[in-house]
Amino acid sequence: MGFISEFKEFASKGNVMDLAVGVVIGAAFGKIVASFVNDVLMPPLGIIIGGVDFKHLKIPLKSAVMENGKVVTEAVTLNYGNFIQTLVDFLIIAFAIFLLIKAINRLKRKKVETVVAEEVVKKLTHEEELLTQIRDLLRERPRV
Repeated sequence: MGFISEFKEFASKGNVMDLAVGVVIGAAFGKIVASFVNDVLMPPLGIIIGGVDFKHLKIPLKSAVMENGKVVTEAVTLNYGNFIQTLVDFLIIAFAIFLLIKAINRLKRKKVETVVAEEVVKKLTHEEELLTQIRDLLRERPRV
């Protein structure tokens, strides 16, 4: 099989297409969560901690070098605020995905239980049906 035809077969498989759709939807979902965190969640949190914007939290490791009012060498900083921001984004995304997967699993479980119950009813042999009818009749019969 040629390289191009092998790649064509690989790319046209359902799993690859599902993965591509998942990546696109995941990127869009990431933007929504990032906007929620940046625009809704972090401003009140910044006010609670004294009006500090997390993005501006940093520790200077080396000061900028200036000559004649121009920056010759940029300052080197440890931007832990960006890390906190990214961590909050991650936790919210992870929690949202957890809830989504939990809901999907609950729906799948109900569907599987229904299918299994239907299969159990369908798999009774003729003898089993007769025995079930006899059992039910014996239950209905008054005891002496």
